[in-house]
Amino acid sequence: MLLPQFTMAAFAAFMDLLGVLGADDETSGHCAWEVVADTLIPVRSASGIQVVPTDLLGNPLRFDELIVVGGPLAPPDAYPRELSIWLRQAARGGRYLAGLCNGVFALATAGVLAGHRVCVASAHYRDFAQRFPSFSPEQVVVDRQSVSDRRCMTCVGGGAVTEIAVRILCRHLPEADVQRALRRLQLEPAESSQQSQPPPADLPPGCPAAVQRAALLIEQYAGHALTLPALADRVGMSPRQLQRLFGRHLQMTPQAYARRVRLRLAEWMLAHTGKSIAMIASDCGFADAAHMGRTFRTAFGVAPGLWRRRSVGVKNTV
Repeated sequence: MLLPQFTMAAFAAFMDLLGVLGADDETSGHCAWEVVADTLIPVRSASGIQVVPTDLLGNPLRFDELIVVGGPLAPPDAYPRELSIWLRQAARGGRYLAGLCNGVFALATAGVLAGHRVCVASAHYRDFAQRFPSFSPEQVVVDRQSVSDRRCMTCVGGGAVTEIAVRILCRHLPEADVQRALRRLQLEPAESSQQSQPPPADLPPGCPAAVQRAALLIEQYAGHALTLPALADRVGMSPRQLQRLFGRHLQMTPQAYARRVRLRLAEWMLAHTGKSIAMIASDCGFADAAHMGRTFRTAFGVAPGLWRRRSVGVKNTV
């Protein structure tokens, strides 16, 4: 299932493997696939290339696996009702589901990820948390590239797609056949569930992996601040070691970096939500609205309410 603005690389990672396996004399006929949609109108990718669906949605239970291919951009505000119904039917029928790139939003909208751990690109985490508040920070993974939980798999794209494709194909074909196809494509998928996502944009080049992963975790838990010992434990080092690395590479403590992240989150929520300042303060991990107000004024030189009014005014003039 291709979503508008899908990533060609994610789509190709599956199709190339399937194509090689389909052309192999030993595996030909052992797997078949369709590109489905609610209409047969070509679906435009993020690169502008269009792909024509080969079949309509129909009965999802005719498939063993359903892969929703999204893209790298901000997901749409809504998805076709037919897609959500189709995904729910598949889940009720015990089919495996995978969401690639921002395809996780379509799965979450359909309600098929309830109670699951999911992988969300760090750039989309705030949007995901805002749209789906029922997911706790422990369920939403932003410091790894993929997550597999029971019959659902989600990933942020890139090399993680190939790994998910391999895991899916190995459920139905001998692993040796899949590995032979990988060698023909000159591919060697890494264990993406153990690899970090790209670090936040505000980190300077050359930051150690521990700092990058800690920064991603701080972003993930911005509204439920991790203690320094808990953060250090998650990245596999002592609190003192982590503080030393932050001081050397960011010239600040992990606590100061976390405060900056909470302020950025508050700034984003003031501009993009209609929540009250008290609710935003709670969501961003501040003690109360007064605490957020003092911290916000110190950082930006203006109270949150005035900042919001100015921000809305700027939007209305654009």
